[in-house]
Amino acid sequence: MNKKISLLLALCASFLLGAQAHAQKFDELGKTPQMGWNSWNTFACEINEQMIRDMADTMVKTGMKDAGYNYINIDDCWHGTRDKNGFIQADKTHFPSGIKALADYVHSKGLKIGIYSDAGSKTCGGRPGSRGHEYQDAITYASWGIDYVKYDWCDTKDINPKAAYTTMRDAIKSAGRPMLFSICEWGDNKPWEWATDIGHSWRTTGDIDPCWNCEHSHGSWSSWGVLRILDKQEGLRKYAGPGHWNDMDMMEVGNGMSEAEDRSHFSLWAIMTSPLITGNDLRSMSDTTRKILTNKEMIAINQDPLGIQALKWIDDGDVEIFIKPMDKGDYAVLFLNRSDNEKTYVHDWAFNEMKDDISKHQIDFSKESFNFRNVWTGATGDTKAKLNLSIPAHDVVVLRLTPKK
Repeated sequence: MNKKISLLLALCASFLLGAQAHAQKFDELGKTPQMGWNSWNTFACEINEQMIRDMADTMVKTGMKDAGYNYINIDDCWHGTRDKNGFIQADKTHFPSGIKALADYVHSKGLKIGIYSDAGSKTCGGRPGSRGHEYQDAITYASWGIDYVKYDWCDTKDINPKAAYTTMRDAIKSAGRPMLFSICEWGDNKPWEWATDIGHSWRTTGDIDPCWNCEHSHGSWSSWGVLRILDKQEGLRKYAGPGHWNDMDMMEVGNGMSEAEDRSHFSLWAIMTSPLITGNDLRSMSDTTRKILTNKEMIAINQDPLGIQALKWIDDGDVEIFIKPMDKGDYAVLFLNRSDNEKTYVHDWAFNEMKDDISKHQIDFSKESFNFRNVWTGATGDTKAKLNLSIPAHDVVVLRLTPKK
């Protein structure tokens, strides 16, 4: 064998080993639900590089980074045109320094950066999509230092969703940089049934709106309030787990709902192990909004290493109770008041068992005793006594139960 052939074989072997290593790192991402910020809910297409820098600065300054948020995600409309070779460029007016320089700035803050594309030829905002350019785009993102790819589903008539998302996953795996892959297919084709080994999360519904219990029609599609999205999670919890999450969409905390609704919204997304991607203007958020988004006890419930999505345990009409088995024998229990009026509620632990065939957790509260702490107020108690609650309209009570020693 001559030296040139030996060198070529060595280079091929090195490439294959490198590709395998990057694929392995891709598979290790998303072991807990991703946390971060996204530009779309507040800014839509009105984005620019200085605003993205400001958000990174503010995520650090407000304590959100310390609370666990680490992704700064640029949504639709960052795109310019493709060059003569088909490689995507950033919009030079709004991103004159380019995405690489912006990524370097975000990384300098100890954060990660995400970007947006679409499985069709055009994005939802009418910019160039990735159809036919998947490998080019993945290589470009890797060269820019991108850590997260949100992949939308506009302009996809006659496209097979599993094939389209698999193609982009394979492109990302081969690009030489691990990037979390967020499937934004809106649940139209039941991605929970086929995307477990394709993406790290998948949207389960259409877009969210900052409202409690609404549906807004936009012609061929609808957007949904908090309760509408919650109700659409029925039957999906068995598909969630480390590395693959049911995504209930970006959060609207701080975008116009009441404090109680924001607290409920955040608590429900957390206990349901949805990604916690906030969509407000971090620079102008109130102290109340900041405290909701950085409640470390609620975040710990979301980030629990077992990764078990909460079960709707008891349905008493206006009051619903969700329970989430957690590491080391703990449980999180959420009492939701769906109604427009304050509710008094008595919960007798002694007459309630929890059986869950999905996570194989079973608990008989008449035989096992727990201490609890209210995640939002700090109040404490135990499960020996009945629990007497007054739950304001559209609000929640969240308890973390710890086994008595």
